[in-house]
Amino acid sequence: MLNDRFLNTLGLCLKAGRLSIGHDASKISIKTNKAQLCILCSDASPRLKKEFMNMGFENTVETEYTMKDIKSAINTASAVLTVNDSGFAKIFDGILRGGANI
Repeated sequence: MLNDRFLNTLGLCLKAGRLSIGHDASKISIKTNKAQLCILCSDASPRLKKEFMNMGFENTVETEYTMKDIKSAINTASAVLTVNDSGFAKIFDGILRGGANI
C-alpha cells in the first residue's frame, strides 16, 4: 500500500490543510457545511459508522482502508475523516468509486 494513490492523496490533502481528522473534528466539519466528503475506515466501530451514516450527509463513503493504513499516510490513526475541499473530494470520489482518473 506504500504507493497507493488514495493514501498519497490523503497526505497531500493533509498538507494542504483540507482534512479534518477524528470524530469531533469531522462532526463539526459536517455541521458547519465545510465537509465535501466523509471517509470511514473499514475497521471503524459499528456505532461510529451508524452515527455518521445517519447524520444526513450524502457524501459519506466506507473504504477498504484500516486505521493502520490511514496512520501510514498521515501519522494519525483515525476511523473517520472529512475532506474539506471540493477538488480533493472529486479526486477521492474518483479513486474510491472507481471513476475516471482526475
